[in-house]
Amino acid sequence: MQIQTPDWVKHAVFYQIFPDRFARSKQPRKLLLKNASWEAWDEMPTLQGYKGGDLWGVIEQLGYLQELGVNAIYFTPIFQSASNHRYHTHDYYQVDPMLGGNAAFRELVEACHERDIKVVLDGVFNHSSRGFFFFHDVLENGPHSPWVDWFKIEGWPLSAYNGDFPANYVGWADNRALPVFNHDNPEVREYIMEIAEHWIKFGIDGWRLDVPFEIRTPGFWQEFRDRVKAINPEAYIVGEVWEDSREWLDGTQFDGVMNYLFTAPTIAFTAGDRVDMEQVQDRSYQPYPPLLAAEYGEKIQYLLELYPWEIQLTQLNLLASHDTARLLSIAGGDKASVELATLLLLTFPGAPSIYYGDEVGLPGRLDPDSRRGFPMEAHWERDVLEYHRKLIALRHAYPALRTGRYQVLFAEGTVYVFARILGGEELIIAVNIGTAAVPVSFQVTGLQSQPSQMLYGSAAAGWKTEGESNYLSLELPPRSGCILGSAN
Repeated sequence: MQIQTPDWVKHAVFYQIFPDRFARSKQPRKLLLKNASWEAWDEMPTLQGYKGGDLWGVIEQLGYLQELGVNAIYFTPIFQSASNHRYHTHDYYQVDPMLGGNAAFRELVEACHERDIKVVLDGVFNHSSRGFFFFHDVLENGPHSPWVDWFKIEGWPLSAYNGDFPANYVGWADNRALPVFNHDNPEVREYIMEIAEHWIKFGIDGWRLDVPFEIRTPGFWQEFRDRVKAINPEAYIVGEVWEDSREWLDGTQFDGVMNYLFTAPTIAFTAGDRVDMEQVQDRSYQPYPPLLAAEYGEKIQYLLELYPWEIQLTQLNLLASHDTARLLSIAGGDKASVELATLLLLTFPGAPSIYYGDEVGLPGRLDPDSRRGFPMEAHWERDVLEYHRKLIALRHAYPALRTGRYQVLFAEGTVYVFARILGGEELIIAVNIGTAAVPVSFQVTGLQSQPSQMLYGSAAAGWKTEGESNYLSLELPPRSGCILGSAN
């Protein structure tokens, strides 16, 4: 079977937005809540407080995102919900009125598409919420409710709010706020398929699927793919699976997953023993123990051989998300760790995803701290924004950085060097994670050219030829990286 994935994703740079925290509209809008008591924007977020970000605010920042080089946005959930993160869905057909409702979302999709920016929504199809109408009916009417078989009811009475009694229904991760759907019920399955179709017809460019590994009904995700792709063959379907995802990446289900198998070794390599274990220990990925270049190279080679190449090119690669601490905080505030990891992210096959605020140096420990309000311009780290812009521009300028093959050239001690090759276009990326400058010299095979223009970074580089062999010498400053190429 020939695997097909959406072509645009291979050339995308994603930006992940947590809608309550990215931007509040500055324009006069028709708001339902005119005098809401929002939590102060710059204060530490709380688990239940709202800061009042909305979709109009996103529209007003599209120029900024375009200048950054972003051409795709992944939104964490936007549907009506009684939680600031909106993973507790009340109504899958209504965009939350706090965000501006369906009208604001229509305006946003049109504004994004005018700028050639794709829009991917978060699909929370494993569970709903206590406030979801169908479940609410069960709470009101007990076994008499016509919706009983839509959920996994285990006994009566249900206790949706009082923890002194058993919930008597299955909640995701034993959380009674999140009743799990009974996906074996054909009505439930059809309901979810129709939601997926509805928003693709509305104009979204894909779905990011929340905890899809929880849904074990045979054929569910195959049907989901078939029905979404029947409407838009180029729609992107990406699953939140943190570990080995071969089960879902066989070409019949997802186009990619959130690639934490890239995240973990990349952080372990670039941040090393700076990693704050408190920020990573209870997560489903292991950015520890520290890795040196040879071990990092082995893990990356293993990852690149795990899935078909067509799938590798549509993986969603990331350094942080709403489910993790931000890399700056994981690395104990070490800015070099973040720059080195960002260099590796933006030169890796697959679609890089930047978590809002990372590009201006926003810190954040585990949730809720990692979901802070996007900082005011006065608090931006300008140098961090500058290297993000530069690396994203290089990725857009050189097709080899997007779809070229990946070849490790050298991996010893603290120095890791690889090439991205597409036809005659060849680039070399080198990273030194050590705290001392390192001179290295090694034979390069498999390249037709000798890339020598410093496109990024400040290393010293030189080539020499002995007989049939080409040797590259690099002097890499401490905690730095570079990209060598030819002028475009």
